[in-house]
Amino acid sequence: MTICKYIFMGLMSAAAIVSDARAQSGGLSGPSSVAADLEPGDGLTDPQMRSDFPRNVAPGWFAWKDGLAESGFKFNFDYLALGQWSNMDVVEDSAAGGMFRFYGNWAATENGSLTFKLEHRHAYTDVAPQNLGFAAGATFMPGTAFNDNGTLLTNLFWTQRAPEGGWSFQAGQIDVTDFLDIYGAVSPYSAFQNLSFNTNPTINAPNPGLGLAGGVWLGDKVYAVGSVADANADPSDPGFDVFDHGKLFKSLEVGLTSARDRIYFDNVHLALWHIDGDANKARAEDYGASFSAAWFVDNKWLPFVRAGVADKGTGLYKRSLSTGLAYYGRNTDAAGLGLNWAESATSTQAQFTAELFYRFSISSGLQITPSIQVIDNPLDNSGLGTVTVLGLRTRLVF
Repeated sequence: MTICKYIFMGLMSAAAIVSDARAQSGGLSGPSSVAADLEPGDGLTDPQMRSDFPRNVAPGWFAWKDGLAESGFKFNFDYLALGQWSNMDVVEDSAAGGMFRFYGNWAATENGSLTFKLEHRHAYTDVAPQNLGFAAGATFMPGTAFNDNGTLLTNLFWTQRAPEGGWSFQAGQIDVTDFLDIYGAVSPYSAFQNLSFNTNPTINAPNPGLGLAGGVWLGDKVYAVGSVADANADPSDPGFDVFDHGKLFKSLEVGLTSARDRIYFDNVHLALWHIDGDANKARAEDYGASFSAAWFVDNKWLPFVRAGVADKGTGLYKRSLSTGLAYYGRNTDAAGLGLNWAESATSTQAQFTAELFYRFSISSGLQITPSIQVIDNPLDNSGLGTVTVLGLRTRLVF
């Protein structure tokens, strides 16, 4: 993958989400998107912080960034690390990894902007956290996004929106999980870590790649979002192969929210999806539906219920049901408790998963999140019994 290809992709696609993206995007941003990661908190919590680190050790750097932001160009570098330790009596019972990210957006015109995100994901151990369950022959993913896939171009797209914010459109290198089937605690960078509580694990969502997405407001509280994306995308080698093989992922979501600027805080939606089969990828054609209901209470408590079902179960699970409660407190601290029941296409037994985390926000640029996961009767390897996974995640923004 040469730098020329990155530049070529940039010239062919282009730009993205601005600071008021939640209100303007028609549902095309979520808690794991660049728009959300550029914000210092969740948009709901007390802005007071325990510390001003790392801004207080590099005031000139952050003053320069603030000046660029006022001119319409916002960006961050951040580094995330995750360590996980389990009680599995197998060769690989622990995993650790990290990711370095460079992301931002440029408000190039009054109603158009460019979004980009370049990442390097790596493992510190033989097995990355995302693959800890698979390494034991089981079907669970305790460390979503923390893999060892190397350098990835996960976002490089143009967003065009109506002057009044009634619709928006994206084209380029997109990640459908940024906006498909989202809720307030969906992000593996700041909330739950197990895939059971991220984007619905029954959806066989593709890797970030070439795609189109559009969102429209059907009133002040009802929205619709649709996407068409490369089903075989490879963000480590982005290109235009979809025009050759024509294998696509399609989605349509219709949802209800309390206000346009609270689209992923107060949200009830139904999503439908379909992915083309590909014999070269040993993937069968599949389709499914997911439902999600989550609503903030007093801007602190977020109860949620989420369910999904797939025809073939080519995603992680064929059927899934999750419920739980998240809490958002002072200093942008956050906590969550999630419970999940799931079945896969290859197992006749059910798996039960629980996750509890607490996110300490030391400052807007430093977060530390301990967690505990319990997976009972792991799918495809029930001989593991009950697996406990302790985790510690950190995020530093500069």
